[in-house]
Amino acid sequence: MSSHAENAGALLREVARLYTRAQRLAALCCQTTNSQCHILTELARSGPQPMAELGQRLCLEKSWVSRALDSLVKEGLVAKNDHPQDARSWIVSLSAAGKRRVAQLNGTLDNHATKLLEKLSVSERVAATQSLALILSALRTDAGLGTCSPPDRATSRSPAPRLVGGKTSR
Repeated sequence: MSSHAENAGALLREVARLYTRAQRLAALCCQTTNSQCHILTELARSGPQPMAELGQRLCLEKSWVSRALDSLVKEGLVAKNDHPQDARSWIVSLSAAGKRRVAQLNGTLDNHATKLLEKLSVSERVAATQSLALILSALRTDAGLGTCSPPDRATSRSPAPRLVGGKTSR
């Protein structure tokens, strides 16, 4: 690997680590844990879905997702309904309170991002936004990365690949 690629990799990891940490702290202001944030925002982005699909989309084990969803149901943020084709499963969706929490959470996280980017000049903000869009596009199109990034629901209903033994599987 070239020195440039190693530096880019280290830079991306450090940016992701610091930004994720800062966003977690910002999310706490909305009385939302990191786990709850992941589930709520995925349901807002992808809509109602079987619990197993949610776990696949988040690359999390079924038992973990079940426990996390139980706390969200108890708080009234998520609804669990019987799955019409599978009596052993549920369809999970945001409740009205869950939608309000996601809106509050997104507003808080967007404000945090805006304050961070305001530290840059206008031309730097434009360049940073363009670079982030390019990286996002690369992440979404490179299935060989073994990430858990699910396909956009608007174009596909297939479950996300899961990383098993270093290889992706469906």
